Amino acid sequence: MKNFESYKKLYDWKKPKKRNWPDNEITQAPIWCSVDLRDGNQALANPMKIEEKIAFFDYLIKIGFKEIEIGFPAASQTEYNFTRYLIENNKIPDDVKIQVLTQSREEIIAKTFESLQGAKNAIVHLYNSTSKIQREVVFGKSQEEIKKIATDGAELIVKYIEKYPETNWNLEYSPESFSTTEMDYAIEVINAVIEIWRGKTKNKIIINLPATIECSMPNVFADQVAYVCENIIDRENVLISIHSHNDRGTGVATSEMSILAGADRIEGSLFGNGERTGNADILNIAMNMYVLGVDPQLDFSNMNEIKEIYETYTKMKVEPRQPYAGELVFTAFSGSHQDAISKGLKSIKKEDKKYWEVPYLPINPADINRQYEPIIRINSQSGKGGVTFILENEYGYNIPKDMKKDVGYFIKGISDKKGRELENIEIYNSFIKEYENRQERISLISYEMQNVGEMIKLKANFKVNGIDVQKVGEGNGPIDAFTDILKQMGYEFVFEDYIQESYNENKEKSSAITYICISNKNEKIWAIGKNEDVVKSGFLAIISSINRMKEGK
Repeated sequence: MKNFESYKKLYDWKKPKKRNWPDNEITQAPIWCSVDLRDGNQALANPMKIEEKIAFFDYLIKIGFKEIEIGFPAASQTEYNFTRYLIENNKIPDDVKIQVLTQSREEIIAKTFESLQGAKNAIVHLYNSTSKIQREVVFGKSQEEIKKIATDGAELIVKYIEKYPETNWNLEYSPESFSTTEMDYAIEVINAVIEIWRGKTKNKIIINLPATIECSMPNVFADQVAYVCENIIDRENVLISIHSHNDRGTGVATSEMSILAGADRIEGSLFGNGERTGNADILNIAMNMYVLGVDPQLDFSNMNEIKEIYETYTKMKVEPRQPYAGELVFTAFSGSHQDAISKGLKSIKKEDKKYWEVPYLPINPADINRQYEPIIRINSQSGKGGVTFILENEYGYNIPKDMKKDVGYFIKGISDKKGRELENIEIYNSFIKEYENRQERISLISYEMQNVGEMIKLKANFKVNGIDVQKVGEGNGPIDAFTDILKQMGYEFVFEDYIQESYNENKEKSSAITYICISNKNEKIWAIGKNEDVVKSGFLAIISSINRMKEGK
């Protein structure tokens, strides 16, 4: 690629001589703020209608969000009306704070406070851009002039909160484009705002640090967050908030590392919906905490419902590989992965384990209302573990270990021939047709047994290639006598394995199932017999294996 040298940092940042934050751990959830109804909605080709925003707002509350940015009421009549609707119709629970955005202009601030009149709890979010490129290219203003925009807005907000004392106010300031602002200057602006706001409400001031555009690795941004935490005034009365976009695809990592570096609060959206490449994905961050055994304080236990709600109201699609929610995230196509998952799930069922430990599954899919059935999906790259997992868990077959390889190769061959993934029912039907109760060349019509001393005398009727055949044999048991008859008919084989067990087809009916392996010359043949009669189950297994012989005898 050409011109890579033209991409360089837009600011100077000297990494600290010593970092302490990488040694920290995430031990509790941050304060979450959903921006789905602002940043997320703004980025939609067709923004949500008021009715859709109301339904989405209700669902965000159901999930557990206590802070929700609902819009920019001074910039849009739709968002103003939405704000008024929520307040006038008592749609906001007492423990939930709505958040609104405002620029540092008095007419906008006045309209913002007018929209919030009567709210019990509200966060007023003031922002202005502070980066060098924004100052010089967009606004044509000096550092001092940009700082004055921030402080003028902060002073106006103090004036207006005094006009509406009935509301429990939270104040938030964002030096927009913080990620490309000189750090010492950013701190200078932040401290100037804190100085104006401190003590003006009973709540901590929120200082929001946006990675408005991701232009560095997440650890560098975390260093900047740590630097702010160490150098702002009145830190104990300030909540450090992070609002990361996803230009480098590291919005989640940026937010997580920022928590390690001292952030108290995370702004983001479900599935990362937002401008350009999107915002930090709060669902992803929260579920990452869940996997570490930390309660995220958000309820994502019905992932399918969350996905459906999101897709319905945003008209966006959740990608198949989206962490935790995507269609394929609990799916294994690799044969070795399938085998490991199958064994891990069996181990979990057998043992009373304190911790969830299944290879390739960081969480139990059932915890988020996903199911075991779709975990294994079969194509030409799959192995015996995945195929037999489906047959065992979906259809009740306890396939012997040595038979699994044979079945796996057979099913993979079908998938390869079809050139696509196989549905579970296709796997089952192909398996039954190939292995169970086969009677195409030779079939058992009837039989009679009688004890003759310590021996069994067996008379059996067959149809062989359409011709009726009757034979009598003897042996020390039914299988031995049946084998005697078949050898009289010219079928030469040796028993390699014989396993018989019960098979419950439903609560009222059960069958005997026999897994058998015979060898004929250099060929080993596995087959299955199933019948309510235990003895006949064994006979049918042998007949099935003979019908599977390549040469017929």
